[in-house]
Amino acid sequence: MSIRIFITGGTFDKEYNELTGKLFFNDSQLPEMLKLGRNLAPVEIRTLMMVDSLEMTDADRNLIADHCVKSPEDKIIITHGTDTMAETAALLNKKIKDKTIVITGAMIPYKFGSSDGLFNLGSALAFVQTLSQGVYIAMNGRYFNADNVRKNKLTGVFEEIN
Repeated sequence: MSIRIFITGGTFDKEYNELTGKLFFNDSQLPEMLKLGRNLAPVEIRTLMMVDSLEMTDADRNLIADHCVKSPEDKIIITHGTDTMAETAALLNKKIKDKTIVITGAMIPYKFGSSDGLFNLGSALAFVQTLSQGVYIAMNGRYFNADNVRKNKLTGVFEEIN
């Protein structure tokens, strides 16, 4: 069975407007990233939204959860902004018990060329195929349980709470 990938936006997919100096969303970078990484795992991709995670609402998080519940695939990756990734993971952890869900993102947009996004996506693909059922965050080569993770706002690194 395929791995379902839900795209929600975040820094992963942002681009830079050279005229205004602002970051914006256009199309997802995910298909290009999978091609560049020479991914051979079967995937089904669906864009749910393209939002900065700081602007993500409870309704957005519930939409993500609903799509995860209804997905026929039991292995799911979600691309997500890093600022509120832990909040989404906590909600999914409460609502979904029978699937393996890995949430990942990037600290630097893929289009910048020095992004951690490709590495994080590759890690998420490996983790979703090997971890037991549950909800996880995958960043910087590590995975974290959804109920024991936070983004350290001072260091910009994900860490265990306990």
